[in-house]
Amino acid sequence: MTEWLEIGKIVAAQGVKGEVRVLPNSDFADRFLEPGKRWLRRTGETEPVAVELLEGRYLSNKGLYVVKLEGVDDRSAAEDLRSSVLLVPETDRPPLSEDEYHILDLIGLPVINRLTGETLGDITDIITAANDLLVVNTPNKEILIPFVKEIVPLVDIKNRRLEIVPTPGLLELN
Repeated sequence: MTEWLEIGKIVAAQGVKGEVRVLPNSDFADRFLEPGKRWLRRTGETEPVAVELLEGRYLSNKGLYVVKLEGVDDRSAAEDLRSSVLLVPETDRPPLSEDEYHILDLIGLPVINRLTGETLGDITDIITAANDLLVVNTPNKEILIPFVKEIVPLVDIKNRRLEIVPTPGLLELN
């Protein structure tokens, strides 16, 4: 059974020629710009189907991609894809540089305060911004941790551990 990586969610139709707007869940633009095979999982279905991505472009003012999929030729067909997700096989992970991580590898990692040894909680999401923010679910609340080397000196995917050195007041601010 193939494991899948979600690369984006179709959020709307674009125009009348069957293009769709995709909210990316990947930092790799070529997944939306380069023609080739992708997989589409429609809302309510469990198994994706192969689909050919014909072309794409980036809407920088919206933070979305507009893509044309083979066989989706009018607005009605594009609207039928709303809330569907685009996928690639898990084996299609691009290589990363040092200090780069796949979001899915970070989700679920326990976050440990290096100063106290206390486990604060697990990462549940990443908010992408000028500096990414780790969303950490603690027993009492959800906290946001800036994902910068000074605060997060250790990310050990292999041993499933992420350590932070919180700046004064960081944990109280949340």
